[in-house]
Amino acid sequence: MKKRYAVVGTGGRAEFFYGAIVRDFQDTSELVAICDINQTRMDFTNGLLQKKYEYKAVPTYKAHEFEEMIRREKPDYVIVTSVDRTHHTYIIKAMEMGCDVISEKPMTVDEEKCQEILDAIKRTGRQLRVTFNYRYAPHNTKIRELIMDGTIGDVHSVHFEWLLNTQHGADYFRRWHRDKRNGGGLLVHKSTHHFDLVNFWLGTRPETVYAMGGLMFYGRENAEKRGETKFYQRATGNENAKDDPFALHLDKNEHLKGLYLNAEHEDGYQRDQSVFGDGISIEDTMGVMVRYKNKAILTYSLNAYMPWEGFNVHINGSKGRIEMKVVEQSYVNSGGKKEDEGALKEKTIKVFPMFAAPYQVQIEEGVGGHGGGDPVLLRDIFEKASDDRFQRAASHVDGAMSILTGIAGNISLRTGQPVAVDKLVTF
Repeated sequence: MKKRYAVVGTGGRAEFFYGAIVRDFQDTSELVAICDINQTRMDFTNGLLQKKYEYKAVPTYKAHEFEEMIRREKPDYVIVTSVDRTHHTYIIKAMEMGCDVISEKPMTVDEEKCQEILDAIKRTGRQLRVTFNYRYAPHNTKIRELIMDGTIGDVHSVHFEWLLNTQHGADYFRRWHRDKRNGGGLLVHKSTHHFDLVNFWLGTRPETVYAMGGLMFYGRENAEKRGETKFYQRATGNENAKDDPFALHLDKNEHLKGLYLNAEHEDGYQRDQSVFGDGISIEDTMGVMVRYKNKAILTYSLNAYMPWEGFNVHINGSKGRIEMKVVEQSYVNSGGKKEDEGALKEKTIKVFPMFAAPYQVQIEEGVGGHGGGDPVLLRDIFEKASDDRFQRAASHVDGAMSILTGIAGNISLRTGQPVAVDKLVTF
């Protein structure tokens, strides 16, 4: 029997899931409804379902009709791709009404909401899965394999540097993510991927977190210090934005126009705000130190205004060292093809044994978004692959442990003190 899926939140990430259901997994899965605060956006989504995917239009429900949707459409799973700060609301209500849940990362944005989700799972017995596609990318899985196989012995330290460039990185400062209340800042919204990878690679959990950071490049004050004189609130139709390489013009992209510009009259959400405007409360420059349960140490940096997109990882163990460099293709969320999101331009893994010659590791060529991880994740979700030596499927515990590193980092940013992760929530 086909599993029934409903999607709540039809913004940029939703198509990744509903597109896969109606295109690739019709034998096992059925999309039965969509839910959003914005009817225009849902109508646009139904247009995509019909024209792009040759599927039927599905029933639409406004956010306040979420419970009615579940009662009427009886989904087995609810897929949550709404604004991060609302994840817990839909996750908990769906589980209380008898559904299992698949949540886009991050699971939620702070320790209170995380505790509410954990309590609801205990209370209802339902399952929650968090979609960490980076685990499934062949190069990231290969790191897990090398460590599991003892290639560099016991891991003692990791240096992880993530670079967001002036296209993708800037995008977080144009949209709802710029308000820290919505996504917990990049230490939660973006770094959850990276903290999860370290948990996944090392097979451990964070113990103590210390962080520093600030808004050092984006925002009006920083631009004024650099001598900028032309400012604007939003880019579309604004003369001052014409020659700004950081501007996003919604009327120049039919997808962004249909999904956001044409939907503004309902909720006032502007997708093209100036990255050098006022009202930005998230950091663009961050450094974090983490001590893990197994006593390994992570030094982590995230910068959101770099000339290239990707990451460097150096892993040091008792028998040697692993170095990985990945360069990703630049993109704007929902501004192009889904397979271009996180697509690879370059990837290398080198092993440096303690008493032998270094060598380069062969990596399987992945196809699709996020380094080839997206298609593998989708198959795992909708075809329920059972035998995975690397245990890539992420549970609610994995979802919690990844965000708790970032949440602890946010607390440390505010207090200037190290934060004990175990004191944030109770499992």
